[in-house]
Amino acid sequence: MANPASGKDIRRLVSYATVIDNLEKVNICKRVVLAAQAMGIQIVYFMMDTFQIGCTVRNDLQREGVLTAAIEILAIPYSASADDSTNAAAEMERRGVGCIVVLGGDGTSRAVAKGITATPIVPISTGTNNVYPVFMEGTVAGMAAAMAATFGNHTCCIQDKRIKIFINGEFKDSALIDAVLTDMTHVGSKAIWDIASIQRIVVTRCRPSSIGFSAIPGCIHAVQDTDDYGLVLITGTSGRYVQAPIAAGVIEKVYVKDAQIQPFGASPAIVAKSSGIVALDGEREIKVKKGDTLEFRIERDGPWRVQFHEILEEARKSGFFVKEQ
Repeated sequence: MANPASGKDIRRLVSYATVIDNLEKVNICKRVVLAAQAMGIQIVYFMMDTFQIGCTVRNDLQREGVLTAAIEILAIPYSASADDSTNAAAEMERRGVGCIVVLGGDGTSRAVAKGITATPIVPISTGTNNVYPVFMEGTVAGMAAAMAATFGNHTCCIQDKRIKIFINGEFKDSALIDAVLTDMTHVGSKAIWDIASIQRIVVTRCRPSSIGFSAIPGCIHAVQDTDDYGLVLITGTSGRYVQAPIAAGVIEKVYVKDAQIQPFGASPAIVAKSSGIVALDGEREIKVKKGDTLEFRIERDGPWRVQFHEILEEARKSGFFVKEQ
């Protein structure tokens, strides 16, 4: 699943973010397919997209005479929106795929996670502020995905945390890394680029070496993906501040009023003092009205993510890579 829209948002104009074009996404997908088929995978499904990445991969590899696996493009409606990733992921899980490789940013992984319950994923970073997906060679990603499909039973996988957002008691949406309450009143380009608009940041994990809004609490307290808690930070207007990498090449001063660990299930309700928008994994999504009651619940019920170093080491230990002539 390669998102053709990832890595093309407004942060290319307001920061120095990397650009990974769709031709490079095609090349990454080729390497994923070639590695997976070398590991014994016989069929690969692709999401339909506006750039026709899957079709290009299939046609190029067939023309070069190196494709042995079958490639099928999912014949489901698409709308050039995040719903495409969610719907395609749901269809892949319905078909019983062994693993889903995701190319995109935090937002793409979030969209995929909304469509699955048990299928493990290998998220490759081709977006902007990426905490959830990682920069990974496509060959390694294809090998790891093949091993996940071969071993099954969530071997060498971790079930990630998720932030669930409730407004006036009603579930609205979820985030994998961070949920940010802002006083902005319009969705606009979705990406947040005005640090002064941020009021509260809730994270499932954070560290100063991340890029994005989770780096702000990460400069105070590190939270790992294995920790059974998250963290909430409330911004201030003076006094103590941190210098955090909120975007590529952009280190910002952010005043901090408070930062506290938030255990699983603990979800103190807050009342919105003004209208605003909640951003999920860097993208403005949920409108909030003054007086609304908000809850940010952190739970470990997110997607199963393949730990690629560990699963390839498991394959080595099992002798998978050693063959007799």
